[in-house]
Amino acid sequence: MANINLLPWREKLRAQRKREFGMAVLLSVLVTGAGLFFWHRYNEGLIEYQEQRNNYLRQEIARVNQQIKEIRDLEKTRKQLIARMKVVASLQSQRPLVVHLFDELVTTLPDGVYLDSVVQRGKTITVQGKAESNARISAYMRNIEASPWLDKPVLRVIQQKGGQQGAAEFSLTMQQVVPKAEGGKP
Repeated sequence: MANINLLPWREKLRAQRKREFGMAVLLSVLVTGAGLFFWHRYNEGLIEYQEQRNNYLRQEIARVNQQIKEIRDLEKTRKQLIARMKVVASLQSQRPLVVHLFDELVTTLPDGVYLDSVVQRGKTITVQGKAESNARISAYMRNIEASPWLDKPVLRVIQQKGGQQGAAEFSLTMQQVVPKAEGGKP
């Protein structure tokens, strides 16, 4: 039989297969590297997108917090204005009370009773005066009770003056009220 040397052919085939394997490994490493690179870039893009959304939300939260602060300031100003309006309305509603008070003082005063002084502190009115008799003071108190603008007469002091028969000095307190139709005496 003839001697055939197959070794160089096998060596060439083995060398070619090693090169193909190396190329396949190199290609797979490059493809894997490229895949990892694109996967990394994709994740970075997602992170960057989420950070943009977070920054947008922070800006909107800051803007809304500023609006909330402005609303609170407006509500505080509103409450102050309402309080001022209530004071003004209260003063406006009490303006005619002085006129009614003086009118009622004259209307309720019976003949023979004279007032020396009238002092008002809040809704309490103190009058001092003179009367011809105790019966006239009683009539004055009944008139006060019947008045829609005055209530709760209380006689504090009654003194008979020296030599005059029946002349008396008195001190009387009463309350000023607003009639039912205007929200006063129940």
